[in-house]
Amino acid sequence: MRIDPTLRALADPTRLRIMRLLAHMELAVGELAQVLGQSQPRVSRHVRILCDAGLAERRKEGSWVFLRSAIGEDRAPPLGAAAARLLTVAEEGDAAFAARCQEDRRHLAAIRASREASAASYFARHAAEWDTLRSLHCPDGPVEAALAGALGPAPLGHLLDVGTGTGRMAELFAPNAEHVTGLDNSPEMLRIARARLQHRPADSFDLVQGDFAALPFAEASFDTVLFHQVLHYAQAPEIVLAEAARVTRPGGTLAVVDFAAHDREELRTAHAHARLGFTDEQMLGLLSDAGFVPAAPIALPGQPLTVKIWTARRIVTPATTPTKATTR
Repeated sequence: MRIDPTLRALADPTRLRIMRLLAHMELAVGELAQVLGQSQPRVSRHVRILCDAGLAERRKEGSWVFLRSAIGEDRAPPLGAAAARLLTVAEEGDAAFAARCQEDRRHLAAIRASREASAASYFARHAAEWDTLRSLHCPDGPVEAALAGALGPAPLGHLLDVGTGTGRMAELFAPNAEHVTGLDNSPEMLRIARARLQHRPADSFDLVQGDFAALPFAEASFDTVLFHQVLHYAQAPEIVLAEAARVTRPGGTLAVVDFAAHDREELRTAHAHARLGFTDEQMLGLLSDAGFVPAAPIALPGQPLTVKIWTARRIVTPATTPTKATTR
């Protein structure tokens, strides 16, 4: 970051309001326009200036563009941290600016309600098919409890939830993680996850559109990587797990929740499953080949499908030392 573009970008009341809104939650350009009561082209111009200055960042999901703050009081770079502190102090010390920001945040309730209504509509459209699939295996509650037990009480650090879907796993484990990143290839699913997570602090999670076979993250970015009912969609699970290994720090944890091998062929056509579950032998071989040391699997029998939980540790080689991961 440079001081001149930073100060020029902040020298506008609308852009100051945008930065305070983004400090609370990630917003689409259209949602920002709705809150600010301005046209979308005008808001887009302000957003461009903030992004060019490094104060905000865009993320494209399908036809939508979402904005988030690129600065924080406890985040690098120092100039960005100073700018974030300045904005906080400005709201505390400038009564007129504080009133304007408070009014803007009141409008966020309508945005949250709209997101939740959209998510509810999606669930209503797909409830029958999801209920059919759920009826075939162990209920979600015992699976989630067993997964939490397998991961243990230690902090999860930077957590990657691959194929986050509705964001349930990200929501469940966020309290024990320093930061959560949810990845999904579907913009619609990411919008549902955003509705679920929107009450969490804006800087505590990221939602990223991407392919699990080509993860858009640097090496050793995460302490914990989770696949919850995702790997059976992979045509080449060995490639997916190799990517997971690449982004997992040495000594980090991988958890795979999926079905034991079964013969329910209808799941290929009705639910696009590429794999009819995995045997322990298959999964342990995949994990070992990817560079993990597997633990003993956990089985949760259902009727007729059994859910399995496989966990593993990323191998620490003599040339590597576990370091604190960061996705920023």
